[in-house]
Amino acid sequence: MNHNYPKTEKLKKKKYIDLLFSEGRTVTKYPLRLVYVPVNDLEMPLQMGVSVSKKYFKKAVDRNYFKRVLRECYRTNKELLLHDLKEPYVLMFFYQTKERLTFNEIETKTKQLFEKFADNIKKRPDY
Repeated sequence: MNHNYPKTEKLKKKKYIDLLFSEGRTVTKYPLRLVYVPVNDLEMPLQMGVSVSKKYFKKAVDRNYFKRVLRECYRTNKELLLHDLKEPYVLMFFYQTKERLTFNEIETKTKQLFEKFADNIKKRPDY
């Protein structure tokens, strides 16, 4: 499996971000949340964005650290997502707590979250 996070997989289009917040479904594994929506006009199987709230981490240094950790967790575990995809998805990955979890704790939660996402899309073929 190719463990990279190329520019084409980064979520940047306002159209897709708006679609996520208007029609997206949510999967949660505390303290992480994944919002997703299928998109037909996407070349890549996935596009992913990350977000860490200013509400929880006032300093940009702290927010950037957790965004780097989330991107790394996605990069190393994305095969869990790609395994069962039948159509392209747009995803947004959120870190939602003031707690400063370690990388290993976040990675464990990420794996559980991705497995939960895979179960959800298997259950809803009509989505």
